[in-house]
Amino acid sequence: MVNFDQWNGFKGRLWKEEINVRDFVQNNYKPYDGDESFLEGPTEATNKLWGRLQELQKEERAKGGVLDMETKVVAGLTAYGPGYIDESMKELEQVVGLQTDKPLKRAFMPYGGIKMAEESCKNYGYEPDPELHKIFTEYHKTHNQGVFDAYTPEMRKARHSHIITGLPDTYGRGRIVGDYRRVALYGIDFLMEEKKKDHANCGCGTMTDDVIRLREEISDQYKALAGMKKMAESYGYDISKPATNAKEAVQWLYFGYLAAIKTQNGAAMSVGRVSTFLDIYIQRDLDNGVITEKEAQELIDHMVMKFRMVKFARIPAYNQLFSGDPVWATLEMAGLGMDGRSMVTKSDFRFLHTLENMGPAPEPNLTVLYSKNLPKAFRKYSAKVSINTSSVQYENDDVMRPIWGDDYSICCCVSATQTGKEMQFFGARANLAKCLLYAINGGVDEKTGQQVGPDYKPITSEYLDYDEVMEKYDKMMDWLVDIYVNTLNLIQYMHDKYYYEAAELSLMDTDLKRTFATGIAGFSHVIDSLSAIKYAKVKAIRDENGIAKDFEIEGDFPRYGNDDDRADDIGVWLLQTFMDKLKKHHTYRDSEPTTSILTITSNVVYGKATGAMPDGRKAGEPLSPGANPSYGAEKSGLLASLNSLTKIPYEWALDGISNTQTINPGALGNEEGERIENLVNVMDGYFDQGAHHLNVNVFGKEKLIDAMEHPEKEEYANFTIRVSGYAVKFIDLTKEQQMDVIARTCHDHM
Repeated sequence: MVNFDQWNGFKGRLWKEEINVRDFVQNNYKPYDGDESFLEGPTEATNKLWGRLQELQKEERAKGGVLDMETKVVAGLTAYGPGYIDESMKELEQVVGLQTDKPLKRAFMPYGGIKMAEESCKNYGYEPDPELHKIFTEYHKTHNQGVFDAYTPEMRKARHSHIITGLPDTYGRGRIVGDYRRVALYGIDFLMEEKKKDHANCGCGTMTDDVIRLREEISDQYKALAGMKKMAESYGYDISKPATNAKEAVQWLYFGYLAAIKTQNGAAMSVGRVSTFLDIYIQRDLDNGVITEKEAQELIDHMVMKFRMVKFARIPAYNQLFSGDPVWATLEMAGLGMDGRSMVTKSDFRFLHTLENMGPAPEPNLTVLYSKNLPKAFRKYSAKVSINTSSVQYENDDVMRPIWGDDYSICCCVSATQTGKEMQFFGARANLAKCLLYAINGGVDEKTGQQVGPDYKPITSEYLDYDEVMEKYDKMMDWLVDIYVNTLNLIQYMHDKYYYEAAELSLMDTDLKRTFATGIAGFSHVIDSLSAIKYAKVKAIRDENGIAKDFEIEGDFPRYGNDDDRADDIGVWLLQTFMDKLKKHHTYRDSEPTTSILTITSNVVYGKATGAMPDGRKAGEPLSPGANPSYGAEKSGLLASLNSLTKIPYEWALDGISNTQTINPGALGNEEGERIENLVNVMDGYFDQGAHHLNVNVFGKEKLIDAMEHPEKEEYANFTIRVSGYAVKFIDLTKEQQMDVIARTCHDHM
């Protein structure tokens, strides 16, 4: 058993004998069931730094969305010297460290793909060094090149047609949450010693391909830890030993996260479950008179300020898929322990309070792990912050805790993994709406007329027969799942080979459990389409080549989102069927297959690529996001809509079931206290029925329309809304995305 002076006052034994942050947390955190009255406002330093950062953000927007971009230096742990928000005010920064040498400057990250790195520069008027092109085409192979070398013609077609899309084949895969707390608790030297032991004990002497690969990975992780020390030294800090106090704990943890974002540009660079952990250090310092509450809040404010600054260079196609420049720096709080104790601490309040001290913001993606058994005061405070900022999402701790334990993190929008013990192979979306059209048209793409799916016999009858459609849809789904899983297996293999996440994985167990994340797009449109075919009459309108281009509906039919089992049961069948088909396939590194009903903002891009549907949706229109009902389908109010979603079993979609709701303030009540109470009651009831996720937006459509038409107004500079799984500044969305958000249901009654 090791012991450090830095651990004075901390209880427990197991966490000293092995790397076990959960045991440390459970032995040392202090639950808090009081209200927000202890919170402090921003310090002068916070106001000055945040003021300067807002000026930089305005400059960034004025320049078309990118303030500055690297064109000569390849990103890495020690590629840059120290950087500050403002050199003249650097002594005010309680938490230091930037991705590059300047604030909001985007790094050059070619390991995912040189073409993407170059295009992301050129698109904003920057010219990358031609020498870099030569290096990453002639001397060093990239992940993207490896993927396209191995793709089959069928995979390329499926990718091009958008029946599968959002594939991480040109950038970092993301969705891997390093246990950044380990840097603060143990220090880098101890972590390096443990990796040395793992390397020595890896394999039994027989060099099989999996042993060889893992031995190399451990070596890369060891080097990454050494690189973190050097990076911290450039800022004048020695992170070789554990953190001594709260300020060091925050800084050490942030250095771990900084290492991740300096080396990877994945589509979800989550922070993890850090608030309860950090509270232990803050509470010790408060008890010992080392810091005041004002200084404690300042630490959290400055840390969050840094998370708000994370930026990656992206190409236009990526920005269309994931609109609004998101990073998904998801940070979780609350939840219950396995012993039933609330894990709410004062620091959970402090993190939410950053939305009041510095105003709303998309990053970090603040996530409350919700249960009606959490203290009422915290539930009311988070509801209050939600109503005022529309910047918080909620996930059901009561359905996740039995599966993931009480030390899980959200590694993207809604996907859980055990912190430090699991990683996820992220994997885009399968367009099940388009798949239904392929079933009707015999594998011919309704937009391009190309044979993309298998050349099965199309449906030729004038009116669609439910049994015939279901039989053909089942077969077409078999094909889609097969090509989807194989494509992902190939991508994940190349990621490990050419763009391995050494920094993140160095802060995790060597022996990892891996999950294989897939996803569904077009969920509600498939439900309503099949319902229309079953309960109404649907006539196919075909072109001269016999391709069904549109549909006429005669009669009415039940729609998902109205608490009608006739429609909702189709949704349950669809998820179960898709999941059963996934489980038949080998997944890379024997990972566990999971799926999500989540589309982020890619629902617009998917919609463009998808023809008219039998539910009445027209060609090219956005698909409804995530597990949300189709636009216009919800006729029975907020509670009925929520009830439909509660029927979709989380156990069949462990990657998450996303639900984004916009509520008119008047629907919640006439004054603040009433609105808070009603929102708490809504969430208590919704999550108690087993629902997984809820994005809460509280505003009227009029505000959205005004923000779209007058983005220059000061009040809209940081106007933040929740979309499918993450938050975004509304004015940063494309016009199409803004119109999509405006088209979504805004509930005016319960």
